[in-house]
Amino acid sequence: MQTVREIKALLSSVGAHPKYALGQNFLIAHDHITRLVNASGVGEGSLVLEVGPGTGTMTDELVERGCEIVLSELDTDMCAILRIRFGDRVTLVEGDCLESKRAISMALLGAIGDRPFTLVANLPYGAASPLMVALATAHANQCLGQYVTIQREVGQRVRAQPNTRDYSELTVLIQAMCTVERIATLPPGCFWPQPKVTSEMLAIVPRDEALTDDPGALAKLCRTLFTKRRKQLGAIIGRDGALPEGVTHEMRPEALSVGQLVELARLTTL
Repeated sequence: MQTVREIKALLSSVGAHPKYALGQNFLIAHDHITRLVNASGVGEGSLVLEVGPGTGTMTDELVERGCEIVLSELDTDMCAILRIRFGDRVTLVEGDCLESKRAISMALLGAIGDRPFTLVANLPYGAASPLMVALATAHANQCLGQYVTIQREVGQRVRAQPNTRDYSELTVLIQAMCTVERIATLPPGCFWPQPKVTSEMLAIVPRDEALTDDPGALAKLCRTLFTKRRKQLGAIIGRDGALPEGVTHEMRPEALSVGQLVELARLTTL
């Protein structure tokens, strides 16, 4: 795996430097890279999606394990480095991994095809939340799991429980479709350049049976409720119609469990 000196040399070779606007903080803690890849269970012949590979430190580990790898990289400088380093050993998709805030790019979907795949990535901070939701919902039958490094603030929202500040639409959509486990907490020193925040590694794995078969309706409900999270349910959705067991019109959205919100989405037309 690459050292900081090697990463700097690769960047210098193409006249590049870490771009703050793209959230380029390269993961340099080799033990944590190994830990994340081990948790994913990928190996010989596994189709792996890596978003934001940078100079390819984690890609090295995936190549060594015999994975078939699709890389999604927005930065043209990083793409130049990846082409030099890996050539035709990987499939490189240059551009944004997202077509919109709620959809994965068509180019990336074309590279993956209809095959099952696993996301293993040190995710760019700007793309993390929409990408995780899209894979957990729209691609639930194809994505075998998401093994990611993200900002701890985002990780706390993914793992949140009702009646907490971090409980949100992101929480509900992912937990309705997947189980979530924290693999590790990473201090800033695990990255170069060092970010100002702590990060987390998460395993996000599809449930054997999702809590909802209509994540679109659940997302619509959550967007309505959590933009008015301090109001009572009755003031948001009205007082007509049935409510899930244990739910009253006086409750605030953040007090409802994921299961109750799933049931409310079945009962409510917004």
